[in-house]
Amino acid sequence: MLGAAARERRLHNEMSQEQLADASGLERSYVGRLERGGSQPTLLALLKLAKGLDCEVVELIGPAERAFRRRK
Repeated sequence: MLGAAARERRLHNEMSQEQLADASGLERSYVGRLERGGSQPTLLALLKLAKGLDCEVVELIGPAERAFRRRK
């Protein structure tokens, strides 16, 4: 869910993965893994990602949290 939210926000901002990587200080390949769900970000990576996307962290983790709460 987090990766999908990040990808959706990136596309909304009309950014490539490379542009997001540059804006956030993360590797492009890492951004791709995050979007595909192949990697779980650390808190620092999540903060960098949100900064690069010009959004709040809650906008990225909110959908995942809501899905988690519905499962219980």
